[in-house]
Amino acid sequence: MTRLVKTPRHGATIRGPIAALACAALLGLPGCVIPAMIGGMAESYRRTGTTEVMSEYNDLQGHSFAVVVNADRAIQADEPGLLNRLTVRITDRVARNLVGTPGTAYVPSDRLLNVLYNNPQWPALPPSELGEMLGVERLVWIDLVEYRLTEPGNEYIWDGVAAGSVAVYDITSAIPDDPIFERNVQVTFPDSRGFVRNEIPEGAVTSELSNRFVTRASWLFYDHEEPNTITY
Repeated sequence: MTRLVKTPRHGATIRGPIAALACAALLGLPGCVIPAMIGGMAESYRRTGTTEVMSEYNDLQGHSFAVVVNADRAIQADEPGLLNRLTVRITDRVARNLVGTPGTAYVPSDRLLNVLYNNPQWPALPPSELGEMLGVERLVWIDLVEYRLTEPGNEYIWDGVAAGSVAVYDITSAIPDDPIFERNVQVTFPDSRGFVRNEIPEGAVTSELSNRFVTRASWLFYDHEEPNTITY
């Protein structure tokens, strides 16, 4: 059985009374100026602030879990090493952001990849068997169904897309091979069309595209702050 690791605990966050100080400063201004300033501050906050977003699935807490990422051979051939990178980063991101409540544990990505490497038939296994092999109660299974960097038929213009499905299986349930949670995730990069190879390096495109997919897939499992002007 794969050895599990408990998730780390988070420290408390202390926030100062910034809003109260701002209000006090406004008291000394002429009345006609205050509404304009408030409007400007509101717009500035909208552009630079964040919004708290709740997790869509929160039942990894209190359970042991593992994250696996799969894709067809065409994607793996075009992007060697991509699945390992996604597995490591999504596992680490989710584990880091889950509060270390009693019973919460996960399979570290290095041990997970070692198990999968030594069992190359794992994509053909039903989730229940893979979950039992990994010794977990919840299995997060991500299928990457599309990953491209350029426009179809035009290798010179960047038009990156990463898309896949994220499913959670309860290995302890009476129907462990039926997902108890499913979401589709799709991200794109660049944000504007028409960029060509000599304007953005290929490494920057694939790095940002995979970063965005990792972020969106991971955000499903913990409360987080999203920028108000997020573009993906």
